[in-house]
Amino acid sequence: MTAPCDLSAVDLRRLIATKALSPVELLDSCLARIDAIDPAVNAMVALDIEGARAAAKEAEAQVMRGEPLPPLHGIPVAVKDTHETKGLRTTHGSPIFADHVPTEDAACIARLRAAGGIIFGKTNTPEWAAGANTRNPVYGVTGNPFDPSKSSAGSSGGSAVALACGMAPLASGSDMGGSLRNPAGYSGIVGMRPSYGLVASHKRAFGWSNLSTDGPMARTVADTALMLSVMASDDELDPLAYTLPGEPVRGRPERWSELAPADLKSLRLGFTEDFGFAPTEQHIRRVFRDRVEAIAPLFASAETGSPDCTGADDAFAVLRASNFLASHGTNYRERPHMLGPHVRANIEEGLKYSLADYARAASTQTAIYRAYQSFFETHDVLVSPTLTLSPRPWSESYAAEIDGEPTKSYFHWLALAYAVTLAGHPALSLPLGLDEAGLPFGLQIIGPRGGDAIVLKVALALETAFAGDARLSRPLPDLDRLAKASPINEAPDFMKWA
Repeated sequence: MTAPCDLSAVDLRRLIATKALSPVELLDSCLARIDAIDPAVNAMVALDIEGARAAAKEAEAQVMRGEPLPPLHGIPVAVKDTHETKGLRTTHGSPIFADHVPTEDAACIARLRAAGGIIFGKTNTPEWAAGANTRNPVYGVTGNPFDPSKSSAGSSGGSAVALACGMAPLASGSDMGGSLRNPAGYSGIVGMRPSYGLVASHKRAFGWSNLSTDGPMARTVADTALMLSVMASDDELDPLAYTLPGEPVRGRPERWSELAPADLKSLRLGFTEDFGFAPTEQHIRRVFRDRVEAIAPLFASAETGSPDCTGADDAFAVLRASNFLASHGTNYRERPHMLGPHVRANIEEGLKYSLADYARAASTQTAIYRAYQSFFETHDVLVSPTLTLSPRPWSESYAAEIDGEPTKSYFHWLALAYAVTLAGHPALSLPLGLDEAGLPFGLQIIGPRGGDAIVLKVALALETAFAGDARLSRPLPDLDRLAKASPINEAPDFMKWA
């Protein structure tokens, strides 16, 4: 019998509304799964059991009273530890904030709570979301659900692992260089980077920078769309949350939550292994070619190609460093010993750049954006691997080499993700079976400018097409094995900086 915590959010919403499942029973199921599985992977790092139980009981009472129910009514939501949660410790994976308890929710979390979501726990992240290996000196490392000795990627690694293991039906994430998409790819779940400004935020140090955005993570495309329908909103404090006065640019839940699968036979597919520059390992290239062979016949046409991303490595490095310098420069000057190696490296890199370097990076980003517009004049959707390599041990801070060739930086192996970040187009990682190492493989689906609904519809169509395919459907971790595994906190270097 399927446990409530393993059901989709869409199904849970229906069951709760029809009184077939109590929100209290659902929360208990999630907490029981955490007790059984989390010691092996360390995905959930702070819980508000008392507050969550009170919220679940009130949600149950509202159902029994026959009150109108919001879209996430009674559904537990796990929150990335970089998103502030009222009354629940939020550390950002940093010793500086080890005891920080916010008095307010982050904007996107407030929207989830207002929509009936039960905010019951926090998920692990690298320090200040810096790096794609979920490790920090506050909570330790998060292991991959398919092999806890392997990386869960990051920076939303805890959210992805919690979802894969059935600890929560929905989880929040954020994305700069793939922090939503990369852990989704490694854990076999869905993670979506929305178009910039769609999920409004007033926490970015550079309000006009499109690099970082919040977004939804779930086990299915429909659940991802449901969550996005709640997260999408206007906010006058976010300059990227473009508004037409008097017109509901956002706030139409049906635009995202009630999507039909795309008619793939009407769409022109482009596919690329590397965007012309990403250091993708041969293993991943082989798996990707196999997936393209499976999906290409479903489309009207399919051809190799991608936008011209010349200069992407340099542009992302400069723009990323400038963001870290703005966000963490004061801490670097006043208490550098409390910053980890990745944050320090980004700040020190930023201090070396000149205004001319920034101008060059911004100009390159603009050229890449315009190349995307040209590409999508003749293509409707673009796919690539989500990550450049199969999961490696989490003891390896980052991929210093790929197929024997050295990488340029600790984030160079994320190039398949930041090739899309720079352009600001919506992108989603869809699980499509396992790679040659028996670990999840993610397909990155990229849509045209503003094409969030298109991305979701294409992902839903592919998910539906392969739902009964044992080789290409969403893989599931072995929960029995995880329940019997040694606690990950017994591993050497569990609490070290990444």
